[in-house]
Amino acid sequence: MNIKTPALLLIMISFLAGAFICVLDPSQVNWQWYIPTLAVGLVALFIYRKAHHGEARASHRLSGNLQILETSLANILQNLEALNADSANLPVYEARFEIDRLLREDLNDFANARESMQHIFGLQGYADIMSAFAAGERYINRVWSASTDGYVDEVLSYLDRATRQFRDANALFVDLQQQYAATSTAS
Repeated sequence: MNIKTPALLLIMISFLAGAFICVLDPSQVNWQWYIPTLAVGLVALFIYRKAHHGEARASHRLSGNLQILETSLANILQNLEALNADSANLPVYEARFEIDRLLREDLNDFANARESMQHIFGLQGYADIMSAFAAGERYINRVWSASTDGYVDEVLSYLDRATRQFRDANALFVDLQQQYAATSTAS
């Protein structure tokens, strides 16, 4: 068992104990019990956050997440390019099912591993990639909604916009990944 689990339990126990102490006497809080309970919760929170950040920076986790990010982004772009290239033959009401089938898993995988980009590429690199990614994801959601409502022009337009955003995100990711590799090799 890692240290995060007991710390999380201690946070919950501290919160519940603090709430209990507050309702014992409706007219006055027993500060002699409340302050130490609050202090225990804050210490447990500090321990939990420190352990979480340590795990997030672990080199094996970063390299594994980097691979997930690279694969997911490449799959999303490849599937969007294929959908966009064959959009004339895509029945408007079927677009949402194709999005779910082809993109959802990779979108979720990328989103779950995205925090590692902060540690690898820095905050500005993370922000640049996530800005393009988030815009592309919003456009995919617009395609899905337009498909549900049967708006052909909107499906085609936002499918193209999503593809362009993911091209940008992928280009930024590849560029930052090459810079990271060059920096890691030089060190």
